[in-house]
Amino acid sequence: MFFVDKAPEFKMPNKPSHRLALILMIISAMLWSTAGVLTRQLDAARGFEVTFWRSLFAALYVAAALLWQHKSQALPRLLAQDSFGLISGAMWAAMFCCFMIALTLTSVANALIVMSISPLLTAIFAWIFLRQHIPVRTWLAIVVAVAGILWMFVDGFSKVDAKGLTGMIVAMGIPLAASVNVIVLKKAGHAIDLIPAILIGGVLSALLMLPFALPLQASAHDIFILAMLGFFQLGFPCMLMVRAARSLSAPEISLLALLEVLLGPIWAWLGAGEVPASATLMGGAVVLTALLFNELAAMRNRVLI
Repeated sequence: MFFVDKAPEFKMPNKPSHRLALILMIISAMLWSTAGVLTRQLDAARGFEVTFWRSLFAALYVAAALLWQHKSQALPRLLAQDSFGLISGAMWAAMFCCFMIALTLTSVANALIVMSISPLLTAIFAWIFLRQHIPVRTWLAIVVAVAGILWMFVDGFSKVDAKGLTGMIVAMGIPLAASVNVIVLKKAGHAIDLIPAILIGGVLSALLMLPFALPLQASAHDIFILAMLGFFQLGFPCMLMVRAARSLSAPEISLLALLEVLLGPIWAWLGAGEVPASATLMGGAVVLTALLFNELAAMRNRVLI
């Protein structure tokens, strides 16, 4: 399924420690989780236009970061993307697009329910394609976390109509693309810098969404918020995730990414007055417990070793 093309050699950034990688992944999930509360502040931009501007600004942010960090080597790094880079870029684009398309057809809750299967898919893919041993504690954490997500959103899930079901089918593209992307990041290892793949994904997503986003209606106020979404809710955390992936296992990455689903309703509560149901709080506590259990058990095993 995956193969390697010969690519020019570039100096790779130092591999972060496991602790630093955990911190980077937690920061990524926290920033991703702000999407809902920020989009609640928009005046006129909706649906496909939000995805267009967010993807465009994310691509601009990553391009600027590459230019600042690598200067004259930025373009060669982008052009050096091999099959791994192109697949990763396509997966980023699929995630950026599918999420917004799904939201035009179904509720945020239903989309998040579908997204929560990502750790399970990633663990299965890691076992098949990476020959990676998945500890029993991680399988248990995945099952418990998915159960917690279902608990959080079971009320909305019970009211799915035909349109909502279509949206959930579209939303399946998110965990599928996310899982494949994590496997690509791990499979590539240290061979190539995959941060430019985020730029490729942003450009592809913006180009795909532009025809559906016309005529553009975003106000100056909207453009500012959408720029913040592109820069700090998408571009920056995706770059942090790529860096963290060098020191975390594939299932760890997907499990920690569930913090996005956990924190999203909390920010909407604090920033937009959307009071979460008791099931949301209880289910969130279950998810957080599963994540903590998995990481504490992993830390204990590393100390014993």
